[in-house]
Amino acid sequence: MKSSRITSPNEPLTLSESVTPTPEGSQVLVKVKSVGVCHSDLHLWEGGYDLGDGKFMKVTDRGVKYPVTPGHEIVGTVENIASSVSNISKGDDVLVFPWIGCGECPACKVGNENLCDAPRSMGVFQDGGYSDYALIPNSKYLAKLDGVDPDVATSLACSGLTAYTAIKKANQNTPEFIVIVGAGGLGLMGVQIASAITDAKIICVDLDDQKLEIAKKMGADYTINSKDPETAQKIMSICNNKGADSVVDFVNAPPTAKLDFAILRKRGNLVLVGLFGGSFELSLVTIPLKSIIIQGAYTGNYDDMVELLALARKGVINPVISKRYSLDETNAALEDLKTRKIIGRAVINP
Repeated sequence: MKSSRITSPNEPLTLSESVTPTPEGSQVLVKVKSVGVCHSDLHLWEGGYDLGDGKFMKVTDRGVKYPVTPGHEIVGTVENIASSVSNISKGDDVLVFPWIGCGECPACKVGNENLCDAPRSMGVFQDGGYSDYALIPNSKYLAKLDGVDPDVATSLACSGLTAYTAIKKANQNTPEFIVIVGAGGLGLMGVQIASAITDAKIICVDLDDQKLEIAKKMGADYTINSKDPETAQKIMSICNNKGADSVVDFVNAPPTAKLDFAILRKRGNLVLVGLFGGSFELSLVTIPLKSIIIQGAYTGNYDDMVELLALARKGVINPVISKRYSLDETNAALEDLKTRKIIGRAVINP
């Protein structure tokens, strides 16, 4: 099989040939139809995360070993199955749940493998879908597409799943107003999901007018370009000068965090999602005085993915796929993502 692999941080991905594996035990071999190009792939390629104050967290410190085949948003057709597999058949079109855990930690024991203490995620800690074949450790990590477009389905394993989890958390306080910061791939999914599963008025904030226009078409009630120096005041005005009930920050950078706290109302709920990086100085006394909730959202569990797949099947959500690449073009795909040339989502079709 042919794979595009990261050999070391910031070096061009290389194409390599290897023997196509034969599944054993509970394994399933999937012929990859489509794999999403995700910001997590970019962090893996760059070698880590900006923690702010000049600090950098290396992915190798988290257990990543190079070379590795990235790609965790995998959709394909079941090519071969091990003898013990009975719930999946050859020829089934499937979406892969990539957030595989150890199976033993407290999170795994309650079905939240995405929050595992010793993760084994595909495309991060083990080879993923930037390849024409992917070996899935267990058939329980597969969900049948049943009519959902393969390119559209890719994002449901990560970006869409993360957005779904974040919006569910933002909806816990029955918000009248939800502010969505960022109208990239995650933010646009967040707008669609918030429109579908909440009763809130949706305010979307971004630096790009073109993206804000798309957000409006996808269900945002209000859009504001954050280049406007009065962004915070305009949001407060929309929210009856009380502030937003919930803010979901799909960027999570110092400037957006500053905005988040400026517009969050008393008893407000802040959900931080993006991995842009950096640090932010916070006035601690405001947290108890305003009784606000600050929480993170990181992907979701298998059941969340199945729920999201059902929404896509009904046409309630429809991820924007704006660019498609071949396996030979993986370097171009990551460069385009890095330079913000992709609106919505991009996929690789091996």
